[in-house]
Amino acid sequence: MLDTLELAVSGPVIPVLVMERLEDAVPLAQALVAGGVRVLEVTLRTPAGLPSIAAIARAVPQAIVGAGTLRTAQDAVAVRAAGAQFAVSPGFSPVLAEACQAQGLPLLPGVATPSEVMAALEAGFRFLKFFPAEAAGGVSMLKSLAGPFPDVAFCPTGGIQIGNAASYLAQPNVRVCGGSWLTPSEAVRAGDWARITALARQASALRPPG
Repeated sequence: MLDTLELAVSGPVIPVLVMERLEDAVPLAQALVAGGVRVLEVTLRTPAGLPSIAAIARAVPQAIVGAGTLRTAQDAVAVRAAGAQFAVSPGFSPVLAEACQAQGLPLLPGVATPSEVMAALEAGFRFLKFFPAEAAGGVSMLKSLAGPFPDVAFCPTGGIQIGNAASYLAQPNVRVCGGSWLTPSEAVRAGDWARITALARQASALRPPG
């Protein structure tokens, strides 16, 4: 089973994809891969999310496609059946964690407070999504968490853009960050895949992988 920390090896940014149309899924994934971004988080926020995961898993083998916004055990079953290779949740739930483990689905659970970090640690998680990053204290909060939790690594997501991503990635406890700026909705609607490939290349250059 994939270790979620392996996701960080493929590059410094994981794009968070909110799919409005299923027909955009494959060309969008291909455009991101062409720009050097292989790890993709497709959220379950829209009806097109789940079928988009399945389409990318089938048609873009170079991509490591995961599912975001998991909230229930049923979500874990559904995304695993669709072909997701990892899962991301906005918060930490022991029930969801157990369901993902039962499905053989690596989980990156979300946390925003020290208490939530402790709960995730007790369940065996050492790599956590810090969400919503900017609203929850941003870089300052990550610096504060590093003191009591030196053994925890984070993927901050929420409010991160090209302008502040480097400051997050500079933190010793940050392995990778998540962001939606790589896939502007207007570019996706227009099928401007060249623009998305260019944004992916820009994101890949923020910090060398590994």
